[in-house]
Amino acid sequence: MQPKIKDVARHAGVSVTTVSRVLNGEKYVKDDLKLKVNNAIQELGYAPSHIARSLVRNKTNLIGVIVPDITSFFYATILSSIEEAASENDYSLLVCNISEDIDKEFKYLNVFQEMRVEGIIIMHEKINEEIRNLIHKMNIPVIFSSVKPMDQQFVSVIVDDYKAAYDATTYLIELGHRDIGFIGGDMRDITSGQNRYSGYRNALTDRGIKIVYEHIRFGDYKVRSGYEQMNDLLRAKRRPTAIFAVSDDMALGAMNCIHDHGLRVPEDVSVMGFDGSQLTELVRPTLTSMEQPIHDMGRVTMKALLHHISTGEVPDEDIVMEHRLAERQSCRRRETD
Repeated sequence: MQPKIKDVARHAGVSVTTVSRVLNGEKYVKDDLKLKVNNAIQELGYAPSHIARSLVRNKTNLIGVIVPDITSFFYATILSSIEEAASENDYSLLVCNISEDIDKEFKYLNVFQEMRVEGIIIMHEKINEEIRNLIHKMNIPVIFSSVKPMDQQFVSVIVDDYKAAYDATTYLIELGHRDIGFIGGDMRDITSGQNRYSGYRNALTDRGIKIVYEHIRFGDYKVRSGYEQMNDLLRAKRRPTAIFAVSDDMALGAMNCIHDHGLRVPEDVSVMGFDGSQLTELVRPTLTSMEQPIHDMGRVTMKALLHHISTGEVPDEDIVMEHRLAERQSCRRRETD
């Protein structure tokens, strides 16, 4: 059996209260008693119960995080920056990968409640009524990161997805492309689905370029999806000269498909991604992308949540961060026919 605090007290010849004070780092304990307690802890192999200590202090220093797909380069990157910021502030994360499964999310939110997390970060927006009601009833500070749910009562850390997609499409137009294919996301998503699609469409319309629906496909943000949608686009009567994919992962899938068809990026087809994950520098050619400030976004999310936890103050509005174009090797100016 694991030794308990009373075993440490007996072994050290002190009271349980003294052991508790040493464990909690209280100042008013004599040095010789600290030494006895620490020696007893080491000799018995005692490990204090995090849960028990949390109940006493009414503070767990735990943050729950809901991730839709931890295999995504984007989510892996933002999660890393959230963890860094949490660790710097003596918080630990409980990370739950729901794999787009709402039932899993409901289960994990209940686990968060049982574990008495002090705050929750959610990285997807497809929350149903049951999930929404549970979050409101939990009375735990919640912030959304990189997405904006329909429930306006929640605060999000985001970029202007519409403007970012508009700017990405405009960049390809300014390179001389008119046949610009689009690989979009889930249209149930407001931010990465609907807003990015609207940005693409309006950029074309504002430049007087006709929207060709044969050049538009929708995927699920993953590499395989990008490959499959690109395969369809290459069958179009008039092949697109450029592709805008709304995730770097799908852009990679599109590039692989183009290569497998004996074509070259960017000589035959230019490809642009969205997110600015570490993937952009790992592929060849390196991927031009409309970047979200992923690292800063994770840290700002954590900072805003901790401020909410410590003060009870909820931000008045969403925190909108700046996007930027990162030009690399996967796009080039279109040669005139």
